[in-house]
Amino acid sequence: MGTWGTGSFENDDAADFMIDVLDSGDLSLIREVLDNVLTSTEYVEAPDAALAIVAAEIAAAALGRATLAAQQEDGLADWLARIRPTIDDDLRQQAVNALRRILAENSELRELWEDTEDFQNWKATVTDLEQQLHP
Repeated sequence: MGTWGTGSFENDDAADFMIDVLDSGDLSLIREVLDNVLTSTEYVEAPDAALAIVAAEIAAAALGRATLAAQQEDGLADWLARIRPTIDDDLRQQAVNALRRILAENSELRELWEDTEDFQNWKATVTDLEQQLHP
């Protein structure tokens, strides 16, 4: 995975996923990537985690709690205005739970970040995003 920063949208997987989301007309991709993380039996793969973080960013933005990164993401505000997605409590909780799995043991993305100087920054980004999703 090409990564150029600790932010949610600062990797190749996220960039590719955003293209797909902006071409979609509903939340099905968001639900799918969150489900992939939540149903992984033991180990959360890094690409699945990267997509789930973006899905959580989109959910937070749809709830009116967009992070600065989401506010700066090209096309997201227009997509939200066009689609007007409704984030029910179940989807919001799925996003929270997915982020918790990504931050926990048995997460490849966490392990990759632990091997860098930027681990604390990455962890803070994901933790802050999780806080945006709490009621």
